[in-house]
Amino acid sequence: MKIELADRIKHLPPYLFAEIDRLKQEQIRRGVDTIDLGVGDPDQPTPDHIIKALCEAVKNPRHHRYPSYVGLLGFREAAAQWMKRRYNVSINPATEVVSLIGSKEGIANLPYAFINPGDVVLIPSPGYPPYTSGTLFTGGKPYCLPLKRENSFLPDLKAIPKDILKRAKLIHVNYPNNPTSKVAPRSFYEEVVRFGHKNNIIVSSDIAYGEIYYGPERPLSLLEIDGAKDVAIEFHSLSKTFNMTGWRIGFAVGQADIIAGLGKIKTNIDSGIFESVQMAGIAALQKPAWTDLMRKVYQERHTCLTTGLKKIGFDIACAEASFYVWMAVPRGLTSATFAMKLLKEKGIIVTPGNGFGEYGEGYVRFALTQEVKRLEEALSRLKGIL
Repeated sequence: MKIELADRIKHLPPYLFAEIDRLKQEQIRRGVDTIDLGVGDPDQPTPDHIIKALCEAVKNPRHHRYPSYVGLLGFREAAAQWMKRRYNVSINPATEVVSLIGSKEGIANLPYAFINPGDVVLIPSPGYPPYTSGTLFTGGKPYCLPLKRENSFLPDLKAIPKDILKRAKLIHVNYPNNPTSKVAPRSFYEEVVRFGHKNNIIVSSDIAYGEIYYGPERPLSLLEIDGAKDVAIEFHSLSKTFNMTGWRIGFAVGQADIIAGLGKIKTNIDSGIFESVQMAGIAALQKPAWTDLMRKVYQERHTCLTTGLKKIGFDIACAEASFYVWMAVPRGLTSATFAMKLLKEKGIIVTPGNGFGEYGEGYVRFALTQEVKRLEEALSRLKGIL
C-alpha cells in the first residue's frame, strides 16, 4: 500500500523548532558541549505553589472525568480577574473566555472557525510559524506583513493593497514580539483597532510574552484600547509567564462571538484541559506577584547577553522585551549559515531568522533560557568570531 500525504502536509515547511532540536541532538551525540539559546523553553522550574495545587487537585476523583470543553468556570473567572488586575479590562468569564491547551493550540485552530478556502489572513514576517500553518491548513491564503527594522518592527497597514483587504478576514499581531522582542506602542494598537473596524477584519493579538519586559512600563493588552473588544481576540499563555510550557494551558479572551467560534471548533476536536491542570492554572493566575521575581532573573540575563554581544561587535537590532534578543548577522552571511557556523564551530544553538519568514532573513534569535554563567561561556566562545 502506498501512503500518500495530504497536500496540506506536503506543502508545509519543516517546523523550525523540531529541526533545531534534531541538529542539537546530533551535536550532543558527538559529545559537543552545546549551549542551547535556540528554542524559547524556560529553564526555571514551575513555582512550588502551582505544583502543590496540582498535587492536591489530582487526588480528587471529580477531576478525573472529562472536563468542560471551554474550561472550568473557576479557571475562566481567574483569567477574567487576571485581565482586570493586570490591564483593567473587564471580561465576562461565561462568554468572553475560553481555555486553551496552550495558546499555540488556540492560534492554530482560530482560522478553522473563520477562514474559508481563498480567504486572506494577514501575517507578520518574521512571525510565529503557527500563524502561517494554521492558515494553510484551512485553505486560507497567507499575506505577508513585513516587520522591518526601519519601521521599528511594526507592520505598515497602509501599504496593504485594496484587493487584499477585500479578501482579508483575520490579522495576527504579536507584541511583545517573537522573534524581534519589539513592544508595540499604544498608537499602533489604536491604529490596528481602527483597521479592524474599518475593514471588518478580526484582530488576533498574541501576548504570550506580556509579563517579560525590561522598561519601566509593562506592555499593553490590545483590549485596553477603546473598541478593541468589538473586533479582537487575545491569546494568553501560562507557559512563559509561569514556567509552565509542558503543562499546556492558556486562555483566549475577547469578543464573545469570536470566542464562541473558537470554542465550537474545540468542542469538535478536543476534550478540554485536565481539570487538575486547570486548578493549578487558577493558583498561578491568583499569584501574579511571582512574575516580578521572574523578570529579575531575565533582566540579569538580558543585561549580560546584550552587553557582551555589543562588546564583541555584534549589531543588536532589538532587545526590548520577551526573553529574546534579535541580532543582525555579520555581513556576507545568511541567517542559516551563521547559525550553522555557531553550532558547528562554537557549540552554540541560536535560531536563524529566516525560519520565521522571509523578512527574518539577516537575523538570528538568542533565547535567554540559560543561567548567566552559561551565557558568559557563550560570549567567551564568540570572541574573535567576527
